[in-house]
Amino acid sequence: MKQFLPILVLVCSAWPQAGGEPRNAAAQAPQAASSGSAGSGSASSPANSEGQENARKAKAVIDQAIQALGGQAWLTIRDREQQGRIYGFHHGRASGAGGLFWSFNEFPDKERVELTKERDVAELYVGSKGYELTYKGAHPIEKKDLEDYLRRRRFSLETVLRNWVNDPSVVLLFDGFAIAAQHPSQQVTLINAENESVTLYFDNDTHLPVKKSFSWRDPVDKQKNLEEEVYENYRAVSGIMAPYNITRYFMGDMASQRFINSVTINQGLDEAMFDPNSGYDPNKPVGKQDRKH
Repeated sequence: MKQFLPILVLVCSAWPQAGGEPRNAAAQAPQAASSGSAGSGSASSPANSEGQENARKAKAVIDQAIQALGGQAWLTIRDREQQGRIYGFHHGRASGAGGLFWSFNEFPDKERVELTKERDVAELYVGSKGYELTYKGAHPIEKKDLEDYLRRRRFSLETVLRNWVNDPSVVLLFDGFAIAAQHPSQQVTLINAENESVTLYFDNDTHLPVKKSFSWRDPVDKQKNLEEEVYENYRAVSGIMAPYNITRYFMGDMASQRFINSVTINQGLDEAMFDPNSGYDPNKPVGKQDRKH
């Protein structure tokens, strides 16, 4: 079973910055605001006005991206099913033949990923808990694997564009124009109250996300780790745009690639698949198992 864990962790779509540099940027916004209200000041200081304009620009770029993804339809996705093939890499080199995977998300915090042709090996994440599922039953996954998954979910594209953007304590910074994954792009950074940050890159023409990056400090060796994700081959599915190719990088090296064959949205998922003790069988005919509508 251990041989499947690295692939399973790479597959999971819930994906994660706790470095020191963003603190200065996050502190500038409230400092500028206070300077505008100090003294006699009914007028804002030039620095404060510039900061507000920068934040408005960042928000406009993000809003444009959300509309390109599908607007309200994308923001209110209830569940998603994906099927495809996953390739793992170690230090940028392929670590084996690609394997089939099936992933099922019920937003905001449920995910099941099944592997092998028989779909008899899976990982299940519900809230802050994670389970390894085999013919022997359900067992809690290792602490480090769970921490890695929860970090990626906290920094996932869905979490950032649905939750961070609407949090008044999050600082938005428009970083200008850049080349990301060979796309001329607009770059935006978001910094939350915990001093975590994520940088997003949006294609100049389509306005769709093409890349996401974030960093975090390892609690053991205290080194800063950089994770990046590249989104390609978007297709329209049920009124939303979904990337069919997703590549993840760790410290500049390719870590995994997913090539998705099919995506279904809001079809209703069997609640039993998210219960580690239900004995859910993915090979059982759909009609024989209750589905949520």
